[in-house]
Amino acid sequence: MNKKILLPEEELPKQWYNILPDLPEPLPPPINPSTGKPLSPSDLEPIFAKELIKQEMSSERWIPIPDEVLEVYRIWRPTPLIRATRLEKYLKTPAKIYYKYEGVSPPGSHKPNTAVAQAYYNMKEGVERLTTETGAGQWGSALAFATKMFGLKLTVYMVKISYQQKPYRAILMKTWGADVTPSPSTRTRVGRAILEKDPDNPGSLGIAISEAVEDAATHENTKYSLGSVLNHVLMHQTVIGLEAVKQMEIAGDFPDVVIGCVGGGSNFAGLSYPFYQLVVSGKAPKKVRFVAVEPTASPSMTKGVYTYDFGDTAQLTPLLKMYTLGHDFIPPPIHAGGLRYHGAAPTLSLLKKHGIFESVAYNQVEVFEAALTFARTEGIVVAPETAHAVKAVIDEAVKAKESGEEKVILFNLSGHGLLDLAAYRDFLEGKLPAYEYPEEKIRESMERLEGMLRELGVKA
Repeated sequence: MNKKILLPEEELPKQWYNILPDLPEPLPPPINPSTGKPLSPSDLEPIFAKELIKQEMSSERWIPIPDEVLEVYRIWRPTPLIRATRLEKYLKTPAKIYYKYEGVSPPGSHKPNTAVAQAYYNMKEGVERLTTETGAGQWGSALAFATKMFGLKLTVYMVKISYQQKPYRAILMKTWGADVTPSPSTRTRVGRAILEKDPDNPGSLGIAISEAVEDAATHENTKYSLGSVLNHVLMHQTVIGLEAVKQMEIAGDFPDVVIGCVGGGSNFAGLSYPFYQLVVSGKAPKKVRFVAVEPTASPSMTKGVYTYDFGDTAQLTPLLKMYTLGHDFIPPPIHAGGLRYHGAAPTLSLLKKHGIFESVAYNQVEVFEAALTFARTEGIVVAPETAHAVKAVIDEAVKAKESGEEKVILFNLSGHGLLDLAAYRDFLEGKLPAYEYPEEKIRESMERLEGMLRELGVKA
């Protein structure tokens, strides 16, 4: 038995998988908040490249990957599929555990799979500068790397608490030439307004998105780039799952359960959607469970409401139908900064609504306990975000031990945690609180959102 299952470069997928044709019902359209009507492609042109808008709304199941994108992908792709044999032995489980290791990319996470594609399409359309937000810094690092590959400038609005907790992420972005600003900032109208009300605001992804969108919309030759949530972003990530399908075939296995952490949903969708496609097309050899893992501090899929909401705090984005905690959600300052988002991707939310995908939430203390177990068996120090998936994997493996089932578990190890060691220090020193977002705050936010939707004439 091989520990690692590797694919040669010629096996690198040449197409991305678009899930829209295979959803159980048509995806509810994005709504233009100024009109209360479905968004038209032209509404998005001030902030997104035209090709990305086309991909966002495409009904084609397979989208060709440009050669220029494949050339950059080859720096680290295909990524290895690894059997977690030492973890299996430690847990004394009959389950087989596999992980797709995305930490081998230059920025150390799955994020460049879409960052490279987005930078390429913007470059082709003559865009000179991109703006974006980042939480823990994985997305900002990936886009800094990608824009450098295609000669673009980049401005990153990094959530302030993450900027303070993870200084090396900002240094990594700056190393690749990005301009990094803690958010909320004084550079935008949105940021200044928030700081005027609350000078000590720790920031959130919703606020950082607002700043990045405002920056892009108010400057020439500048577009906005998003690291999760929207369909074209999740589609670019499907190279993960498409490779994993081939690798599982080589291993002679097929997953009973596919697991990934979820903030907006890109890394989980990237692994799970190609396996979902096999299930809905009748090509899967068995039924598969899909489990999305969240923090209890930001449980949008687990405790949120399925309704239309803005993707950002300042209401600059279109309204999206998704599981949400409310766009004014300010999450506790947990170390898994990439999961501190109020909503889940619309496609992922629709699958959850239909009961096809499941969700579970853990607090950061139990998550880091799982991460330590993984580090001390498999040797890899995982990112705090990925640690959520590891916790769910261990729980599934223990259940298999108790039931005697020989399950096959597959998860996405979406990034390493070598720039997150401050989080591990806090855990080892017993300084991490077990945050849980209060139910009453969700109710309050939903009441405000319902009133806002009524005013806009949008049916929830």
